[in-house]
Amino acid sequence: MKSMSQNYCVSCSPHLHKDISIGRIMWSVFFALIPAGVAGIIIFGIRSLWVIIVSISSALIFEYLIQKLRRQKISLWDGSAALTGLLLAYNLSSSVPLWIPVAGAFFAILIAKHTFGGLGKNIFNPALAARAFLIVSWPKYMTTFTQPFSVDGITSATPLTLIKDGKINNISQIGLSYWDLFLGRRGGCIGEVCILALLMGALFLLWKGYISLHIPLSFILTTLFFSWVFDKNGFFKGDLLFTLLSGGLVLGAFFMATDYVTSPLSNKGKIFFGFGCGFLTFIIRRWGGYPEGVSFSILMMNAAVALIDRYLRPRIYGTKLK
Repeated sequence: MKSMSQNYCVSCSPHLHKDISIGRIMWSVFFALIPAGVAGIIIFGIRSLWVIIVSISSALIFEYLIQKLRRQKISLWDGSAALTGLLLAYNLSSSVPLWIPVAGAFFAILIAKHTFGGLGKNIFNPALAARAFLIVSWPKYMTTFTQPFSVDGITSATPLTLIKDGKINNISQIGLSYWDLFLGRRGGCIGEVCILALLMGALFLLWKGYISLHIPLSFILTTLFFSWVFDKNGFFKGDLLFTLLSGGLVLGAFFMATDYVTSPLSNKGKIFFGFGCGFLTFIIRRWGGYPEGVSFSILMMNAAVALIDRYLRPRIYGTKLK
């Protein structure tokens, strides 16, 4: 008769495995974002493509150099640096000088990522941290946007900016419809304007199970609720479709707030995280110095993730809640 030790082999957890890897997730998100990039190139012209190429290339180069200096294994093929470069480009105007994405990629990879130890250890979303750095450092370039389908690169303010400055009260005053906003026929960042393309990518990620609706849904609904209740045009008179379609809310909610490293682990934590992002987005849009608050709200909630995970952690299997 065999002994117990010969019949059983107990190894370290986890004991359940899936045919999934960091690289597969990163590249899946990358390819899910391609429709939004194609739309941005069609809407704003070929210069958008150059901004995207420079941003991704810079992120890959800085990732390689930093890992080489730190004597780490080169991991360019895991897709994390490429995705950071793509998201950074999507948060830029097509009219920015090409050194802007280079500076942003340097900050994203060196400061926001490797200063904290590299992939999986960073507190803040690297692309959003770089965008915040660029806005503070060069606000002129970061707040100037090209008009859609402009041959000569004419720039104009975004609908959010016009509303915030009190120059218009509704989108009809600038000759736009909700359908125009949905298809991206407005000024804005390269990857945020075409809501249709973003939703196509988001549906793919939801179908694959790489993201869930906990963060995006709570993020968007919270922003819409507070914008509806406290709209400056009067109580319960907020334009919800304009709030949803006119800024970077969809891009931020589905593709940046859901970042595995910088978002909570539990479903309850994700819902609270999304609520905080939505509430802060409304605060910044309504009373802040910038017309858009998505990036800053996500970064502020990134800083609270450890606290959220501590108090809203999931129940250990087989135990009772205290």
